[in-house]
Amino acid sequence: QVQLVESGGGLVQPGGSLTLSCAASGFAFESYTMSWYRQAPGKEREMVARITSGAGNTNYADSVKGRFTISRDNAKNTVYLQMNSLTPEDTAVYYCNVRRITGVYWGKGTLVTVSS
Repeated sequence: QVQLVESGGGLVQPGGSLTLSCAASGFAFESYTMSWYRQAPGKEREMVARITSGAGNTNYADSVKGRFTISRDNAKNTVYLQMNSLTPEDTAVYYCNVRRITGVYWGKGTLVTVSS
């Protein structure tokens, strides 16, 4: 079955960097668009970044443009989120996501806390 396992979260100081990973299994990873979402305390879940299959086209939420970079390694069935210049407003649980004809799948998330 589809499995998405996020890792790499933690506590980081404002201005710092962090790289999240999402290991995928149970489907043809290279054929699907992969996304990162986040949910901050008391807020709705929002899309952060997306990368398509094939050409690997990307798009980002306005709030993270120029600071975050999404990438994928199809040989490792893994999607990454490089996060730079982090601010307390980036504090959230970050989730990996894939949409297939059989449904929408989420990982369990990884917590990122930006605080001094």
